Amino acid sequence: MKHLIDFIETKDVSKASIFEHLKCTEEEALLIQYLCKRYVSGLEEVSVLEMLQEHFSASGYVYLEKLDLVKNLLDLGWMIQVSFGQMKAHESSKLELLSTSVTPSISLLRLLEEGSLEILLPEIKPYTDHLEYLQDQFDMVALLHNIATFKQGFADNSLSIGRLKNKLSLLTTRIEERVKMTEAPIVVEEFFKEKELDEKEKRIFLALLKEEYSGGEGHFREMNTLIELISFDEYDKIKNRSLLEDGARLISEEIIDYEEILNMFGGVSRSFYLQEEVMQRIIHSTKTKKVTKLKLDALVKDQEIFEYLKPTTTLEDVVLHPKTRETLENVIKQVDKEVFRKLKEWGIKDKKGIDARIIFYGAAGTGKTMTAMSLAKTLKKPILSFDCSKILSMYVGESEKNVRKIFDDFKELSIKAKVEPILLLNEADQFLSSRSEGTGSSADKMHNQMQNIFLEQIEKFEGILIATTNLLGNIDKAFSRRFNHKIEFKKPGKRQRLMLWQFMLPENADYEEGFKIEDLAGHELTGGQINLIIKNTAYKVAVRDESVFSLQDFLEEIEKELGSSFDGSKSMGFKV
Repeated sequence: MKHLIDFIETKDVSKASIFEHLKCTEEEALLIQYLCKRYVSGLEEVSVLEMLQEHFSASGYVYLEKLDLVKNLLDLGWMIQVSFGQMKAHESSKLELLSTSVTPSISLLRLLEEGSLEILLPEIKPYTDHLEYLQDQFDMVALLHNIATFKQGFADNSLSIGRLKNKLSLLTTRIEERVKMTEAPIVVEEFFKEKELDEKEKRIFLALLKEEYSGGEGHFREMNTLIELISFDEYDKIKNRSLLEDGARLISEEIIDYEEILNMFGGVSRSFYLQEEVMQRIIHSTKTKKVTKLKLDALVKDQEIFEYLKPTTTLEDVVLHPKTRETLENVIKQVDKEVFRKLKEWGIKDKKGIDARIIFYGAAGTGKTMTAMSLAKTLKKPILSFDCSKILSMYVGESEKNVRKIFDDFKELSIKAKVEPILLLNEADQFLSSRSEGTGSSADKMHNQMQNIFLEQIEKFEGILIATTNLLGNIDKAFSRRFNHKIEFKKPGKRQRLMLWQFMLPENADYEEGFKIEDLAGHELTGGQINLIIKNTAYKVAVRDESVFSLQDFLEEIEKELGSSFDGSKSMGFKV
């Protein structure tokens, strides 16, 4: 107790051994000293009014001007209000403090007893196993939770938060250094690297893993608690909600999932948990478990009907007509809880998920397939493509069976992989065109029968189906009624062409002085043609010693693509 006795007996508080740890003024330290003297004499609570009048003249009410000292000590966490119970210090006015009593905080008592609040951690050594590693990580989660609790607390305690943050920093550094020293692979660290998780995603993962190890259904599963662990302020909380919403990487890559539960206030809240396969990998790292879920891309390699597409862009990266973008965004919004609630209430939908049958029609090169792939990436869904021109090349007389096989195999692949891919039917003209009448030939009968089966399959299709076609004029009315949306892809206007050139031109290339993209956007080209021209120009420029793009380089490739001279008329044809 030498630090306590030294502090209450000293006449110059600035020379007391604990003064530097108080981070306060000498006047404030004198008030703490008075509080401590009364505390050790058996008076746990001290009136603020009495304390101020004891130290400062009551004449002229000078002591009222010293209320700031008390408020600052409350904010620092050395004193705790008693009379106001759960009220925060900053929520009460200065004058209201006069009617309260204060008592030493636990932090102050610890400081007086130990002489320091510095954190001492054990010697840094390599981890002997992943459980030892997890213990450190779970301690980090607990610290994050304590910091979040202090921030929401009923008494301001900035000093305590500062100490906790200091301990968090030391522990984080300790974990990093121990991981570097550990030669054997740590399963959780390997998982983080494989999934390329950022720091916030790691903290969410570790908090949920802590819940699994403790066997509880505790607070770390709740959405707001998880957000608190990774947020510094209110703005950060709003921004970080996206990490736990539908479409977030942790959810879309099936690392975590959630269930919606009705809370006591009648609302719906989310309770998060780690996916079973992830848990098996972490908790039972030395055991092998039979994997029942197969990856879709691996399944597709074993068959000849579908192509597994890997989109690289989202809808945000695609230049679209505003009406097209609006239509696709409305399709996406079917996953919104409030939108689904309304549709269910109106009797339009009875289960979650997106149901949409869409026709993309327009000239070649206008971005139909790219938009379908970008929609898939935006929705975090895989996409399987079928080239409809293949169907007639299949064994004659078996076409009707093969049409049904497209949809049966698609459903079987979805069930095996436990995913809901988008089905893309490319070049679907022959399926969608009007059925033959009058001739009665066997070929016409076979074609009509094939279309009838196709119509039947579309009618009962669940999920997202996109059919692309160059022409819509000859579409059968029966098919037209089965599709929710028919979206035209027109050749881009000048403004859209300018955006396409800006988006597709290489960023890191050198261009001649005075190069203007506007000079390229004046030529009537589709997005596909622009992409081809840029590639062909790049091949030509790359072989030069000085690889600088010039306007003339592009104009030459544009002329080749359009197959016409730039002299005279600006009217240009299109090579489709």
